[in-house]
Amino acid sequence: MSERVKYLLGEDRIPKAWYNLVADLPKPPPPPLHPATGKPIGPDDLAPIFPQAVIAQEVSTERWIEIPEPVREIYKLWRPSPLIRARGLEKALDTPAKIFFKYEGVSPAGSHKPNTSVAQAFYNKEEGVKRLATETGAGQWGSSLAFAGSLFGLEVEVYMVKVSYGQKPYRRALMETYGARCIASPSPLTAAGRAILEKSPDSSGSLGIAISEAVEVAAGRDDTKYALGSVLNHVLLHQTVIGEEAMLQMADAGVDPDVVIGCAGGGSNFAGIAFPYIREKLAGRSHARIVAVEPTSCPTMTQGRYAYDYGDTGHLTPLVKMHTLGASFVPPGFHAGGLRYHGMAPLVSHVLELGLIEPRAYAQTACFEAAVQLARTEGIVPAPESSHAVRAAIDEALRCKAEGKSETILFCLSGHGHFDMQAYTDYFAGKLKDVPFDRAALDRALLELPVVDEN
Repeated sequence: MSERVKYLLGEDRIPKAWYNLVADLPKPPPPPLHPATGKPIGPDDLAPIFPQAVIAQEVSTERWIEIPEPVREIYKLWRPSPLIRARGLEKALDTPAKIFFKYEGVSPAGSHKPNTSVAQAFYNKEEGVKRLATETGAGQWGSSLAFAGSLFGLEVEVYMVKVSYGQKPYRRALMETYGARCIASPSPLTAAGRAILEKSPDSSGSLGIAISEAVEVAAGRDDTKYALGSVLNHVLLHQTVIGEEAMLQMADAGVDPDVVIGCAGGGSNFAGIAFPYIREKLAGRSHARIVAVEPTSCPTMTQGRYAYDYGDTGHLTPLVKMHTLGASFVPPGFHAGGLRYHGMAPLVSHVLELGLIEPRAYAQTACFEAAVQLARTEGIVPAPESSHAVRAAIDEALRCKAEGKSETILFCLSGHGHFDMQAYTDYFAGKLKDVPFDRAALDRALLELPVVDEN
């Protein structure tokens, strides 16, 4: 009898609600602060850039938030996503560990991002919004919002980090195919972009800069709102469909994970796979170690400071307490563009401070080595971002081999790398190098952190 590889769920088992981890934490996360007053922000402060339904989710302490039926109907295009037992990888590693991955690359845009882009587009459409402005790093979020905008008849304007704009032309083409406008950031179209270009005409850009441009556009027009693909609570909330489905599928496989892994840049796919398992840990129903993996070139959790900081380089956003490298820090141009954000999601940062997760950092060549091994054993080419989770999963499996332990490893394969093949070409040609961050620049950025009275 052949051994089972895929664990699938019917469309009737798509989660009916998103899970809000805030409801179960032993200590509430620090509140976002108004940049001018230093006081906690209220819903009215967010109204210029977000629709009311999204604002309500951002500040909610309810455990479960119902997924609107129109959103669940669109989810059926790719959800529930498959859980796959990586038997080929297990054999190649000669490990006693069982390796499973939740594969989000089956979505139309090729990553986990539509889990939130569809929800955000729905809520904006319901409130009469005509246009959405956003940023994107590697382009997964930009293409996902473009996809969602096309379904709901919304114009979408995407500010794409300039280094990724050049590296990933087919991501731009995908956004344009869905009807969005894609602009290299920093751009001359906004005051924030022009200010950066005046100081650094050859700036490679950063997510912090691109956020400033998108927020400026949204705040300046009554018909436009801002949508973002990671970091804030409502985005992490929408991604929990990943973990909720994974729990059902792991139960179908008859195992519980000993290790749960996700790559982490802003924190969205990591939260999606991890937050439901953190709930189970807090309730005493799981013993899983939960590992968040970031790049050594942008090490917010392993090298950053836990402090209040701006979410963008232009200081247009509220102050949030997070692990940060400083809003002015520009990471080097490594290929995992979706992991180049200067901060980590405040809620992910909070659970790290509570000791509920383990951070880990890898250089990009080690991650590409792991990605190639997965491709040659399982047939799926991972996105550079996702390769960080693959690297950690392989290392955990090799640890099990060395220790003679048969543990169960679950990781989120957050997207495919079909638009990232130039990075693989560079890797095979030996051109892909491990790019260290500028320590002096990091130190300067941390000196610029805002002074906040938390009493």
